Amino acid sequence: MGVPGTRGAPPPEIEKSELFAVDAYRRSFDSTVLAVDREQNRVALARTAFYPGGGGQPHDVGTLRWDGGSARVTRVKRDAGRIWHWLDAEDPSSAEASRAPLPSASTEVLGELDWERRHTLMRTHTALHILCGVIWSEYRIAVTGGNMEPGRGRLDFPLDHIDTGLGRRVERRINEEVDRAREVLVDFLDRSEADLDPALIRTAVGLIPREIDPLRVIDIVGLDKQADGGTHVADTAEVGRVAVTGTSSKGRSNKRIRIELRDPPAPG
Repeated sequence: MGVPGTRGAPPPEIEKSELFAVDAYRRSFDSTVLAVDREQNRVALARTAFYPGGGGQPHDVGTLRWDGGSARVTRVKRDAGRIWHWLDAEDPSSAEASRAPLPSASTEVLGELDWERRHTLMRTHTALHILCGVIWSEYRIAVTGGNMEPGRGRLDFPLDHIDTGLGRRVERRINEEVDRAREVLVDFLDRSEADLDPALIRTAVGLIPREIDPLRVIDIVGLDKQADGGTHVADTAEVGRVAVTGTSSKGRSNKRIRIELRDPPAPG
């Protein structure tokens, strides 16, 4: 199946072309080259499982293979309505130039993600949503900013101050939610419905362009629900242990909480 727990059919154009949005566990895929940009050494594909980056989550990397060639995918980004994949030579230490030969338009290709990196980002992203839910449950304040890399990330909140025990309390609460193995669901909501949902208003849905309709929503059942385009694990237990590595002030009413993944998730 796709993303475990998916509720509601995604828009047909998303389901057909943006595989990462409907199946976060897909490691490889076949596709066709739609367009070639030789100046930037990049290609656009008919469909892709490579996440193009956004919302603080980095883009995926991996490999693209075709009959007679292969290349490393080093960058993925939305640009002018398409998702572009930048290609470099698969062996960067070779004497050849690092720019890879490009497949021609209409070429059939096989894409393969760097799965270890992607899965770590899925765990990290879900851990940040757990942090967001924990802070909301205690303070009823929304996140104001954030960023992540594989295995670590941070979120900012409009807290007036940070007491000495905040990091320890938050770390304990995050890991309690990990232990609860809460299901992580993916839904697609009509914009009119999403705008009326109090659980989404706290994530500043009003800042999302009106033309994005329906909204993709991530729901950690019973804890956190918000519009989000990134990739996540199927339940909180898959995140594994999380440590709060720091809290700091980034202004009069803006405080930062940093987290890192520690032990890998339990097998099974």
